[in-house]
Parts: sequence; structure tokens; C-alpha cells
Amino acid sequence: MVLSSRRWLVAALVLGVCPAARADDVLFENVRIFDGKGATSLSAASNVLVKGNVIARISTGPVEAQGAQRIAGNGRTLMPGLIDAHWHAMLARPTPAEAFGDVGFNNLVAGDEATDTLMRGFTTVRDVGGPVFGLKRAIDAGVVDGPRIYPSGAMLTVTSGHGDFRQLTDLPRTIGGPLTRMEQIGGSMVVDSPDEVRMRVREQLMQGAALIKMTAGGGVSSPHSPLEVTTFTEAELRAGVEIADNWGTYVAAHAFTPHAIRTAIAAGVKCIEHGFLMDEESAKLIAEKGIWLSLQPLPDLLRQGFPQGSVERAKADEVWPGIGRAYDLAKKYKIKTAWGTDVLFSRALAQQQGAILASLTHWYTPAEALSMATGTNAELLALSGPRNPYPGKLGVIEEGALADLLLVDGNPLENIDLVADPANNFKIIMKDGIIYKNTLMQ
Repeated sequence: MVLSSRRWLVAALVLGVCPAARADDVLFENVRIFDGKGATSLSAASNVLVKGNVIARISTGPVEAQGAQRIAGNGRTLMPGLIDAHWHAMLARPTPAEAFGDVGFNNLVAGDEATDTLMRGFTTVRDVGGPVFGLKRAIDAGVVDGPRIYPSGAMLTVTSGHGDFRQLTDLPRTIGGPLTRMEQIGGSMVVDSPDEVRMRVREQLMQGAALIKMTAGGGVSSPHSPLEVTTFTEAELRAGVEIADNWGTYVAAHAFTPHAIRTAIAAGVKCIEHGFLMDEESAKLIAEKGIWLSLQPLPDLLRQGFPQGSVERAKADEVWPGIGRAYDLAKKYKIKTAWGTDVLFSRALAQQQGAILASLTHWYTPAEALSMATGTNAELLALSGPRNPYPGKLGVIEEGALADLLLVDGNPLENIDLVADPANNFKIIMKDGIIYKNTLMQ
């Protein structure tokens, strides 16, 4: 049976069945724990008590839990819910043509994709660009099943920067003039001065942004944004950093090239997204300054999704060889590295979210990869400070942490490919103390 608590209740009422009320306490018995904190092996057989939405007790001995729902782990692995640090909840599934089309349709599609994301074991995502505030609100209110969302809101870009998906017929742009469709729905906002940056950053924060996303250099998917161009000036980036800092949060900057990376760091950005074309010097700078690097092992199917002969495909062909080099540099200089997928415009690729995580073993051990997608990514989320929409500790199994948990049929430290098949291998998916999937009941 794969039903959330809310859906189970609805189904039961329709069938005329009166189910027992969901227990406030849940006791996982006889589980081996991967704690998300860098452990290279699983714990001894343990019992884990969840009270409400918090992990209350972890013990290798008996745990007193009168009235709790008891789940027989039978030696299975209990691990933290997975965290994707570079996700686009509103853009993962629609085609590029649909993305700026019917808002109602796109919200329904995104809601369905959010449920699929949760059912893949991803209990939290850091959304780095798109009109996601309504979806987040619906998930938090229990209207739609989905992951926790740390939203950045609209990407901030400059004219012809990465994230500027306007047509040439939209030019010339008039400062203060009518917004294009892309801007009206909150996908991207074009800002060409420090003052415009300040206004649009404040608008994202007013809507509930946990962080701010700015595109400091060119990108693959934007047709008018050459890779080698550094788009924002340092002063413009600094304006965004200033406002984010005033609100207690940070700016994450899309940047591929050494120059874009250096400019972003000089402006005070705290996280570089991608960095695929960085060199030794820019890697050293990231490490020396303690900047986060949000890096993605992009699958080749994403590159192949761009049509042969297109500008986007040519840029992808230039970027993809840099992915491995970027990971090598990140390891060499011990850069604080987060993991994400950056899936865009493909339901098929979104369904490979766990497989993309598993592909990290080209550079890391399974324990290192899984720690990155749990405890390490949670440390990046915490940079949101007072803008954190979910106060509490995520990404780890420890007493007092939020109860986002997966019960895995097997040992993912020995076989990380278990996360690539969540339908069969994730027996229980819990978010915020609520069980959304439980196939042990079958």
C-alpha cells in the first residue's frame, strides 16, 4: 500500500472504512542507521523513536514507546531523507514552450512532479529558480504531497544573460516598462542596474525566498547567453548580496568560468552554482574563501536533449568535459561541495534523480555521496539563517533532528544503486514525522 496519511483517510472514507488515527509516535525497531554525518558503515541494530515530527530517542537497547506505531525494520537501513540542492520544481517536467505558458496547467504538472519527487525519497529540495512559491505553500498546507522547498524565486539575470529567455521581438527593453511573460509569472527577472537588482531581490524576499539566485555568467540553455561572458557587474552582484545579507540570507551565483567565479566571490556571493569551467586558481579561491560549490554530475542524456546544430548543443558540448575536471578540483582543494541534479524540461530525467545521485561514485565513495546528499546539503540549507522556512536540523539521524527518514531494503553504503530504484527499495518514506509511503503493509 503506497498512500500518504491524508490520501489513506480519503480513500477509507470513500470505501466506508474507519481507519485508526495516525499514531503521534512511531518506533522503528531493529534498524541499522546511516546517520548522514559521514559514517562509513552502518550502526549496530538500533531502535529509533519519532515523536511528532522529531527524532526523540535512538538506542541499541529497548525503547519505551507505549502506544507508538511499531515498524519492524528487520535489519533494514534507516537513513535521512535525500536532499537535492539544485532543483527546479516548476521547470523539471514541462517543455521549454510550456514553461512560460498556461500557469494553471504548469502548477498542476508541478504538483504531480512534487509528489513523484517525494516518492523518490527526496524530502527536501533547494529550488534555484522559478515561480515556486505557490507550490511550496500548497505542499506546506498539505494540499499536495511533496518535498520541503527552499525557494529562491525568480532567477535574476541581465539583458542577454543566462535566464533571459525573451524573444528578440521583446527588444528594446524600456526601464520601468511592461514586463514580459517570463517576468510576469516569476520565472526570471531582467535587471540591468544595482537599483533594479535591489528592487527585485526585495520582491523575492517579500514572497518568502530562502535565498537569492543570480546568474553571474553565461549558460547552456539560454540561447542569447554566451558561456564566456561575465554578465552581472561586480557592483550589480554586490547590490543583491547587500540586500540578501540585510535579510540574513545569501546569494547563490550561477557561474561557469574563472572570471565569472572571481567576480561573484569579490561581490560577496556565498555559493557558486556549477563552476564547470573553473581552473586551478579559481578552485583555490573558492576553497580559501570558504565558498560553497553546488556541483552537479549532469547526465549525458541532458546534453543530448539539445538539438544537434543548435547554439545550446554547442555550448553543452563545451561544458560537459568540464564536469569531471570540476569534481577533481573540488576534491583536490577540499572545497565545500553540495550535490544537485539541475534537471530541466524532462520528466524522464527527473525520474532518474536517484540514479544521478548514484553516479557520484565516479568521484566519491557511496558513503561520501550519500553524506553529500543528506548532512552536507543540509548545512548549505542552513545558510538561509532567519529565512529558513523549516527551522530544525535536517539531513541527519540524531536525537532532536526533524524526522525525514527513509527505510531502505538493503545497505546503500554497499550498493548505492538502491537509491536509483526507490519504488522497490524505499519501503518507508517519512517527512516531518508523517509516513507518506509504507510498502511493509502489503
